[in-house]
Amino acid sequence: MSDSPPALYRRRDLSLFVSARLFSTTAMQVQSVAIGWQIYDIARTPLSLGLVGLCQFLPMFLCTLPAGEITDRFNQRLVYGISSLVQAMCSALFLGLLLFSPHHLWAFYAVLVLFGAARGFAMPSGSSLLPFLVPQERLPRAISLNSSVFTAAVIAGPAIGGFLYAAGPMAVYVVCMLGFSTAAVIVMRLGGRRFVPDAAALSRVERIVEGIRFVRSRPVLLGAISLDLFAVLLGGATALLPIYARDILHVGPQGLGFLRSAPAAGAFLVALRLTHKPISEQAGPKMFAAVALFGCATIVFGLSQNFLLSLGALFLLGAGDMVSVQVRSGLIQLSTPDVMRGRVSAVSSLFIGASNELGEFESGTTAALFGTVPAVVLGGIGTLAVVGLWMKFFPTLRRINRLTDVAVQNR
Repeated sequence: MSDSPPALYRRRDLSLFVSARLFSTTAMQVQSVAIGWQIYDIARTPLSLGLVGLCQFLPMFLCTLPAGEITDRFNQRLVYGISSLVQAMCSALFLGLLLFSPHHLWAFYAVLVLFGAARGFAMPSGSSLLPFLVPQERLPRAISLNSSVFTAAVIAGPAIGGFLYAAGPMAVYVVCMLGFSTAAVIVMRLGGRRFVPDAAALSRVERIVEGIRFVRSRPVLLGAISLDLFAVLLGGATALLPIYARDILHVGPQGLGFLRSAPAAGAFLVALRLTHKPISEQAGPKMFAAVALFGCATIVFGLSQNFLLSLGALFLLGAGDMVSVQVRSGLIQLSTPDVMRGRVSAVSSLFIGASNELGEFESGTTAALFGTVPAVVLGGIGTLAVVGLWMKFFPTLRRINRLTDVAVQNR
């Protein structure tokens, strides 16, 4: 049977899965534009934007590893579906705050804590689902297809959010409620290969520790995950986009939507290309080069005062990030046994997914201390330094040629 991209599109389970990701990711991006603009409009301080990330990071940090263990013991579809419904409830709460308490920041931050907890369960359950929906030989292209749909949502979501917010913020949260709820309904209809829980007689804590040890025992996985962690942590320029849109580039909420969409546009084109032609050789060197491009683009964006140049820098930033994501995702999915996918996905999500929010807090804090532009430029320089150090500390990762070289046979 051919494993061409059109064949993937015709697979029912894969189509349902990527549709759910499309709805939930679009809703998340739409909501992030509204929350960022609304909070900065009230407080007008970089630290207020940093706290948006911190309020999501802390519950994600606490929930993600236990969520991975729960995902390996129970139905991933149910875990993902419930977490999507909780995210829909958070959108409803944001709508209520908009109507009845629009100027109390603490209330928005409280809802963000709940939203972060829901994301802590959604990330490992969603990430671990894909390998059960397609045969292993189709997995690299399925990952690229999933990334293409995900980045398409990341492109469209912020632009939709910017225009909806300009038309009326109430519509933003209604759209988000519908998006998260639709994702929950879709994911519960998934079939796919049968999941067999791990029969090992271990306690919950032991199972969580087992997942951490699995990643630590494989330098390739540890290096790839931690490289993305520090790159995202240091290069978190997107957290400060409301400041650039309002005070530096003067482009308003519509411009903010385009700025947030630009990295995803670059990522989408790369993911679309990789869907048809996955990385077949020199995977390790290409990953390091892509993260270096991410750092350079961050520096250019930080210094730019031209809207088009800023869009171009963010476009390249997203393109570099997608190459890194593709290599890392392939390494994780191809080298992880089925019985540990939830826990390994949880470790990866904790490093990568939660680091986005921690990076937002770091960016907001450094911007409050040193200024917005210096904070972004220093983050880009730090990313380049991390690339050099990781090439030295993880030579095995640097020398990887084909992703299949690290694959294991799933049990």
